Amino acid sequence: MSLRNRLGSTRGAFATRLAAVRGRDEVDVATWERLEEALILADVGVVPSEALLALVRERAAVEGASGGDGVVGILKEEIVGRLDGADRTLSVAGAPSVWLFVGVNGVGKTTTIGKVGRRQVAQGRRVVFAAGDTYRAAAVDQLALWAERAGATVIRGAEGADPSSVVFDAVEHAAAMGADLVLADTAGRVHTRRNLMDELAKVRRVAGKGAGTVTETLLVLDATTGQNGLVQARQFGEAADVTGLILTKMDGSARGGIVLAVEHELGIPVKFVGVGEGLDDLVPFEPGEFVDALFE
Repeated sequence: MSLRNRLGSTRGAFATRLAAVRGRDEVDVATWERLEEALILADVGVVPSEALLALVRERAAVEGASGGDGVVGILKEEIVGRLDGADRTLSVAGAPSVWLFVGVNGVGKTTTIGKVGRRQVAQGRRVVFAAGDTYRAAAVDQLALWAERAGATVIRGAEGADPSSVVFDAVEHAAAMGADLVLADTAGRVHTRRNLMDELAKVRRVAGKGAGTVTETLLVLDATTGQNGLVQARQFGEAADVTGLILTKMDGSARGGIVLAVEHELGIPVKFVGVGEGLDDLVPFEPGEFVDALFE
């Protein structure tokens, strides 16, 4: 299935609003208002939308783009230009490398770890999962199930155990067995936010003290939360030195502009997007392909 079809309503809402602009012979005040409304409703954000349209208007004047199709084409180019150039690779350095996954409960973090792990095993890497969300037995059991599906090993501790100790043990186990990667789940208890952030900072410190090297800290965000996700991203970024974002549920009621918003606001690249519940429905983020799908 193409990315266009996988994006579902994420694509449809934005494309429908653009359709009201395409085909217009003249670009007037109402046209620019419709474009601004489309961007804001797509969760790009007010300030980024205004800045983006200012550039589009400037280019349209210089290039003589008088019709709706020309303006929409310039808008598309500007969005791709803003997203291009970021490093979206996942860093592997040393054995084992440690990728920490952070985010609040309910965003699909554990499932995302399973899918990322499956991709890495398919690429020939030996992978260990660290069940660091020790406060939720269901999360540990779910991660163990994903490890079985992916062909990875899972290290778990007692319920309520210190998450950093579980991650440390997983790193040491990975080093002893010659594994390449440790994918570490972490707690996401939003009701004790300050303690949670302190705990995440500790997990990151401890994960890098032994045989492993923390090369990625990946923040998993539910894309359907829109601008509220930016608040989470800032808080987690302060505690855990986030290196990349994974946006889940992009096939649902998410608005595609959130990709532009988080990268503009935080300067952190989106590395994967989740577009379904299937094993292969977590895909690397490719700006050109993504924007093409939104605009079609």
